[in-house]
Amino acid sequence: MMRTLTLIKKKLHYLHSDVGKAEKEKHKRGKHVLVENLLGLLKVKVVRGVNLAVRDVHGCYPYVLVQTGEQKLRTKVKKKSINPEWDEELTFCIDDADVPFRLEVFDKHSFHKDESMGHAEFHIRPLVQAVKLDLSNKPSGTVIENIIPNRQNSLAEMSDIYWSEGKVMQDIALRLKDVIRGEIELKLSWIMIPGAKGLERISK
Repeated sequence: MMRTLTLIKKKLHYLHSDVGKAEKEKHKRGKHVLVENLLGLLKVKVVRGVNLAVRDVHGCYPYVLVQTGEQKLRTKVKKKSINPEWDEELTFCIDDADVPFRLEVFDKHSFHKDESMGHAEFHIRPLVQAVKLDLSNKPSGTVIENIIPNRQNSLAEMSDIYWSEGKVMQDIALRLKDVIRGEIELKLSWIMIPGAKGLERISK
């Protein structure tokens, strides 16, 4: 009887081991395909908020939520400030240059739903197209393109895409919508991924 139980335990051990190996291999193959399809990584540095609209007489506790597709990241909460300084970097995997980014500022509440303090959108296709250029011989600080504010974007002022310290970067000031005032300042920087081939799909 004891011998039979021992054999059964051994068979179960080998079975679980094989299943585990198969799952790991499946995960590795899926990860490899995903990396190949990616364009790269985008670091969104949420720098600061400027003159945010107060929705609460007791003061605001703002944080920023940034979303693109199914990816959603947020900053920390700042206490009682309409000009908060975050200086936080949020990193996103990019597989489609045409999916917009939506940014929304919220006032954190302890006992009821967090309240919106305005929202805005920005697009990254111009930055991704700049990544395709050969900039290796350009000096740091070279401006590649100027994006002009218009009715189709949320820009509060002209936005420069530029080459700095071996990276394509962009400074953005966004005017928040559905509030009487408020802006959010961002700094975008592009990070290349070894093995990613998604940029080959992007036309210059």
